[in-house]
Amino acid sequence: MAESGSVTEFSGSLPNSSLPPPRTRIFKIIVIGDSGVGKTCLTYRFCAGKFPEKTEATIGVDFRERLVDIDGENIKIQLWDTAGQKSMVQHYYRNVHAVVFVYDVTNAASFHSLPAWIEECRQHALGTEVPRILVGNKCDLQDSVQVGTDVAQQFADTHSMPLFETSAKNPNSQGDASSGNSDHVEAIFMTVAHKLKSQKPLVLSQPPGAPISLSRAANDGGGAARGWGCSSC
Repeated sequence: MAESGSVTEFSGSLPNSSLPPPRTRIFKIIVIGDSGVGKTCLTYRFCAGKFPEKTEATIGVDFRERLVDIDGENIKIQLWDTAGQKSMVQHYYRNVHAVVFVYDVTNAASFHSLPAWIEECRQHALGTEVPRILVGNKCDLQDSVQVGTDVAQQFADTHSMPLFETSAKNPNSQGDASSGNSDHVEAIFMTVAHKLKSQKPLVLSQPPGAPISLSRAANDGGGAARGWGCSSC
């Protein structure tokens, strides 16, 4: 009895520092499409929580990230935003977990460029097992739309991608709170994150406390994402 009690006392006094620190999983999501379609505004809106007051043309690759809570687990979403140039360096496509294709609904040429961007991914060995999502941006410019939802949905279905039509601008930025299109910016990236979390554990991870740029903690839970079915607004 005495020996048993001493063992219990010893095991109960183990310092917490003996346990390895938890690691934060990282989802690397690349955002690609022609120059000027609004990739920077979309990524900035998601990571910083607001529409940027002013933007400059992206040179090379912009990198933003945000820490979110999904079902009680901290997940770091890294968004890699390109300058809209094809034939990017291989490093950009390395360890990619998901791809977001963006076109401008007011620019038909940006929509017709999508097959070339899909081919770009294929050439960099990003197979169909990597989740993909299609985003039509600038829906707040209703009078200038050149790409209809039906056409975009057909393209998305052909390539097995969910479709979102949205605007990176805040709902009230144009004085029209009823449209709500930009509310889907959150849903777009959280949909991808929920999809990735449901898959096998990812290799990329890092201890907590590492430097984070342009990130903000968020407790979005499961309500922010729409699931992995096709959706447009």
